[in-house]
Amino acid sequence: MSLQRIVAVIMRHLYLMPRTLERWSESIYWPVLDLVLWGLTSRWAESAGPDVPHLALMLLTGVVFWQVVWRANYEISVNILEELLNQNMVNLFATPLTVWEWSVALVVLGLIKNLITLAVGAGAVWVLYRLSIFDVGWLMLPFLSSLLVSGWFMGFAASAVIIYYGRRVQSIAWMAGFALAPFSAVYYPVDMLPTWVRPVSYALPMTYIFEGMRKVLRGEPMPMADLAISFGLNALYLALSILFFARMFERSRSRGLGRLE
Repeated sequence: MSLQRIVAVIMRHLYLMPRTLERWSESIYWPVLDLVLWGLTSRWAESAGPDVPHLALMLLTGVVFWQVVWRANYEISVNILEELLNQNMVNLFATPLTVWEWSVALVVLGLIKNLITLAVGAGAVWVLYRLSIFDVGWLMLPFLSSLLVSGWFMGFAASAVIIYYGRRVQSIAWMAGFALAPFSAVYYPVDMLPTWVRPVSYALPMTYIFEGMRKVLRGEPMPMADLAISFGLNALYLALSILFFARMFERSRSRGLGRLE
C-alpha cells in the first residue's frame, strides 16, 4: 500500500472541488439548508407549544404542499438534465418538435405526477397520523394551483441555467427545488425569520399560501388579498422565467446544443 498513491487520489478530488458545483452543494449547501430549515421549525414548534392548535397538521400539510412545488420544479429541470445526460438533446431538436411543445409536455407530465404525489402524501398522513390535509376545505384548490405555478417558474429558471451551461451545473436541478424553502414560511411563520430576511420572504408567492394555510387550519378566514398577491407574483415570475429560459435556449442553440453533451 502506497501513501503517495492514496494522497494522489485525495488531491485529485480536492482539486476538482472548487470547479464543481455538485461537490460544493454536497459539502455546504445541503447541510446549511437543513440546519436553517429544521432549526427554525424546531424553534417555532418549541415556542408555540399547546398555544397553537393543530400544530402537527400544520407541519404535515406544509410537507405535502411543498412536495407540489418541488415536483413541479423537478419535472421540468430534471427531465431537461436527463436529456443532456442521455446525450439526446440534439436528436430531440433535430425533429419538428419545438421548445414550447417540449416545455408544455414537461409541465403536463409534472401535473400528472403531482396528482399522484398529492394523493399518496394525503393518504400517508391519514394512515400514519389520522390527520387530513383536506381540512383546509375548498381553499386547497387555489392553494395547490398557486404552488404548482411556483414550481413551474423555479423549474424554468433552473432549466435556463442548465440549458446554457450544461452538466457542470447539474446540481441546480435539485438545489433549485429547495433553495427558496427557508424563505417561504413552509413549516413556520415569517415572524421566525430575522427582520432583514422578511422582505425576501414577502417577495415570494409561496409565503402567502403557507401563511394562509396555517390561518385556515387555526379557524381564521383566509385573506383573499394574500391569495391575489400570490397569484400576481406567480404570474410575474413565471413570465420572467419563461423569457429567461427562451433566451438562454436560443443562445445555447446558436452555440450548438451538441457541446452540452
